[in-house]
Amino acid sequence: MQYFVRKDSIVRRIWGKGDTILFIFAGASAEFALNKAVDWLYYTGKLPSDPLGRLFSTVSYARMIVFSEMAQALKAIDTMAHIHAGVEARRGTQIPDWAYQDVLFMLIDYSIRAHELLEHRLSESEKHEVFDVFRRVGMRMNLSGLPQTYDQWLLMREQHMQQNLVKSPLTLDLYRQYQKHLGPVRYWFLKQAQILVVPQFVRHTLGLGTLPLLAPVLALYKLSRPLKLDGLLKSLLLPKQYQEEIRNLDVVTAS
Repeated sequence: MQYFVRKDSIVRRIWGKGDTILFIFAGASAEFALNKAVDWLYYTGKLPSDPLGRLFSTVSYARMIVFSEMAQALKAIDTMAHIHAGVEARRGTQIPDWAYQDVLFMLIDYSIRAHELLEHRLSESEKHEVFDVFRRVGMRMNLSGLPQTYDQWLLMREQHMQQNLVKSPLTLDLYRQYQKHLGPVRYWFLKQAQILVVPQFVRHTLGLGTLPLLAPVLALYKLSRPLKLDGLLKSLLLPKQYQEEIRNLDVVTAS
């Protein structure tokens, strides 16, 4: 049986671990707030009204692509494209290709950053593999102007951040929504996780600071894994209504 992502792929190992996904979300939540196309997420109302629900919805599609056989993965990508086309039709304009590219670029970057933060540095070939998976997602969505190689992506990633990220009133509102839905303690953990995982440009633009107070907690968290305490710690970071989703973040990557 042919899969969209090979069973032995580093991408499956990255997206098969709940803690890694939570750091991917932390990084993406910071960058979504800065993106010039964030008004599209406000148009549907889903992100500001339920940012955590949006996380698990996004995760479910990513998981379907990463862990499904080829036909199901392609169907999931086509479904995402269809949903976006419906939003475009209701608004009467198109989401620009660069905005789609930004999302793919985030998935590539934060997949690598989160894994290296929590596990170990990736080899160059593994980084190229992460890039290739999400580039193929973009190709299936018929996006134009995609980078052809990992090295091209590195240049475009930097250019896109410089051109497409800006602090705006929607940035401030979205962070207020994060605080509202998470509460003060979990909101603090989110911002600390963002300091650890986001690029310097994002950290500077948001004014997150440079002192990662979460670093000692992260070291303790890594030590807790053999004792099976990591699930308890993860449950403390997100509200009770998401406990089932939190338990389901970890999957058997060999399946």
